[in-house]
Amino acid sequence: MATESTAKAFTPDPEFLLQVRNLKEYFPITTGFMKTTMLKAVDDVSFDIRKGETLGLVGESGCGKTTIGRTILQLYKPTAGEIWFKGKKIDSKESLREFRRQAQMVFQDPYSSLNPRMTVADIVAEPIDVHKMYTNKKDREARIHELMNLVGLNTEHATRYAHEFSGGQRQRIGIARALASQPEFIVCDEPVSALDVSIQAQVINMLEDLQARLGLTYLFIAHDISVVKHISNRIAVMYLGHMMELASANELTKHPVHPYTVSLMSAVPIPDPKVSRRQQRIVLKGDVPSPLKVPEGCPFRPRCERATEACAKTCPAMREVAPGHFAACHNL
Repeated sequence: MATESTAKAFTPDPEFLLQVRNLKEYFPITTGFMKTTMLKAVDDVSFDIRKGETLGLVGESGCGKTTIGRTILQLYKPTAGEIWFKGKKIDSKESLREFRRQAQMVFQDPYSSLNPRMTVADIVAEPIDVHKMYTNKKDREARIHELMNLVGLNTEHATRYAHEFSGGQRQRIGIARALASQPEFIVCDEPVSALDVSIQAQVINMLEDLQARLGLTYLFIAHDISVVKHISNRIAVMYLGHMMELASANELTKHPVHPYTVSLMSAVPIPDPKVSRRQQRIVLKGDVPSPLKVPEGCPFRPRCERATEACAKTCPAMREVAPGHFAACHNL
């Protein structure tokens, strides 16, 4: 994995399905009369995802997790950076059209992500219609029923509307829609955060089953580290638009090295009361800075007890601190 910004030409690695290099997403925000400030939602982020893998993306609200997912799928046009899929750079209308067939998104809110004027059949079939993936109406109907069965929905409900279903059922409809174009890569944008805990487990287990059956690759975005650890092969930690740490799920949760990740892990509830009492909670000082006024140097510097003069001068690049374990910190 490339860990630093580089001027050299990038050579894609066939081992990875998706490769993101130096991705930036800035939004112009009006901050006064005739004055615009750039909000740096994602700032120079690079990572790779192997075929069949789940990469978890965690961090506080507003850290840029969802923006990364939407920018990869180019629902937002990237300010800078490169996105490579199956060894091909997504840089033209043709490559983007094919990429959007093979890459889909499951949205966070099952209540607002489904069109209330469309039946379940039409919602599920929308990608099929857009990409013209059927030969006749019978073929289309059979594909709709196949997708509904795949996510545990009754095919008799195909003529109903989204408001007639529970939150968990609506999210299953959203997942069926994402699977309709037979994608290889799916961005799961906090797909269970709006659901009851018991329903969360059912949806997570279904996503794992679908991954095993269909060979899917996930970017799983969430703020609940326990959920992310359960479903992910590797986990990346975001803070204020920057990636702080990246490692295998087991390594990151047991041996975090970045001060921000260490604090996050100390806040994860432990079901064993004896172990929980021995755990020391690390409370960060201060508040998350505004993304309109990101601190110079390391973005975590104002809240970090290890901060030095070097942290104020330059933003640390991601570097390998152990095999397969990357972190962006001057003091490791």
